[in-house]
Amino acid sequence: MAIVDDEEDIIELFKDALASIKGITIFTFTDPVMALEHFVMNKERYALVISDLRMPALAGTDLIKKLKNRNPSVRTILMTAFAVDDDMFQGYAKKELINGFLQKPIRISDLRAEVNYQLHAYELKKPKLYIKTT
Repeated sequence: MAIVDDEEDIIELFKDALASIKGITIFTFTDPVMALEHFVMNKERYALVISDLRMPALAGTDLIKKLKNRNPSVRTILMTAFAVDDDMFQGYAKKELINGFLQKPIRISDLRAEVNYQLHAYELKKPKLYIKTT
């Protein structure tokens, strides 16, 4: 899982808040371009990416689009402190580019609940391997 936000204090707070979730490794990025590069090299190992909407170099919506193009099963949560264009958000949600949304300021309990929900949804949709025995 990754947390991408251009504010270092946000990613550290979120990483600490989510560290107790068993079975996940949390990567943090203040640079969305570096996050994308890491994702491309490890795309099959990602279950969830949390991204801020407004960041320099690459907007959160553009980052999410690029992630989903490379691994459609990765779950995504978009967060922002700003007003969201409802038409844009609805379009992204309908195409399942954005799986969850959090409005800043975010309560830690809401963050944990949304992350747990998205990780559960990922597990339910994850392709199952069937081994044929003879």
